[in-house]
Amino acid sequence: MKWAEGLDKLGIFLYLAISVFAVVNIYSVDKGLGEKQLIFFFISLFVGFIIFMMRSKFFENFAVVFFVLGIISLLGLHVLGSEIKGQKNWYKIGGFTMQPVEFAKIGVSLMLASYVSGPDFNLNNRKSLLTTLAIIGIPAIAVLSIPDVGSLLVFTAFVIALYREGLSGWLFGIGFILATVFLLSIAINPIYIVLGLLAIYLIYIFFNFGRIIWTVPTIVTFLGTFLILAGISFGTPKILEKLPAHQRERIEVLYKGEKAFRDTSGYNLLYSKTAIGSGGFWGKGYKEGSVTQGKFVPEQETDYIFCTVGEEWGFLGSTLLVIFYAVYIGRIYYLAENQKTTFNRVFGYCFAGVLLMHFAINLGMVMGLFPTVGIPLPYFSYGGSSFLAFSIMTAIFFKLNYTDKNSLV
Repeated sequence: MKWAEGLDKLGIFLYLAISVFAVVNIYSVDKGLGEKQLIFFFISLFVGFIIFMMRSKFFENFAVVFFVLGIISLLGLHVLGSEIKGQKNWYKIGGFTMQPVEFAKIGVSLMLASYVSGPDFNLNNRKSLLTTLAIIGIPAIAVLSIPDVGSLLVFTAFVIALYREGLSGWLFGIGFILATVFLLSIAINPIYIVLGLLAIYLIYIFFNFGRIIWTVPTIVTFLGTFLILAGISFGTPKILEKLPAHQRERIEVLYKGEKAFRDTSGYNLLYSKTAIGSGGFWGKGYKEGSVTQGKFVPEQETDYIFCTVGEEWGFLGSTLLVIFYAVYIGRIYYLAENQKTTFNRVFGYCFAGVLLMHFAINLGMVMGLFPTVGIPLPYFSYGGSSFLAFSIMTAIFFKLNYTDKNSLV
């Protein structure tokens, strides 16, 4: 079939396979929600079909509109948002709810792709760098004001696209160092952290003293970075003290274990691990999971859906799902890298980055490697907003890829 030339069959197959498997697992947790997710699935297919019928240039030409609408929808939550499960990040219209942050990610991806593909873009230019950071930072600040810490973390995925376009890798190194000092300061007395940093600085200076050009900027850099790291170390305990009790406990669970908070913030994680571990290699069988059927894990149809896979489908089913995600995300990166236009490439990298962050954080959260922050598993967690937003990004990218493969340029 000539019309099918350029369609990425592997990518579309993986999207459909993951989505259908999701409906099956949500149905196991809750029959009614499973039926609703099936409706969301068909709606997404219809929307995807409409997107495929549109011209690819539409998304590039209206990127600014999608970006602005995304920011307005986030800021509007302060006035019109409804509080659900302790967070005011939903719009409630009749019996329907909509989470705008999921759709704002589409606007940011399109806007970033549009700006980076412009003729005047150059990351070595301060104006270009500040503009790209503003495109990411403005909606990120809007998300933080809600606040929605989980979604805020996902916005760091856009930096991956900028790295591909020439952003210095030093920013990742700096981010890693800052995060390490922050995490260590939660479990270790800040005084010991600062003394350790001082020792590292002195050792480095001792072995490189002759090679260092001791100018005023160099001295300011050494002192400035040390003071910033020391400030983070001493400030971390104070930040934790100001957090609500449940958010503070979610972080402390990583250090003290879920059993120390088994009746509060550690409850979900305790039963999540129980469900995953009890599945063994083959799993207990569909609708045979005692933890799943007993509804011991709150949010098991959304953020903690992976523990249903672990209990009912076992290590084998869980591994297969992880492989599907890994191949799918890798496929998107591969296709993005081979696009003929910068717009297509950057959007593909943004899309893959968002998927990767959601996937990594959600699985880490369910297995106790990351604090509970309310991040859904792409295509898999129950929810119309999340599924539709990811499906729209999917349709846009595969449409761009289809046009790219059929382009004579």
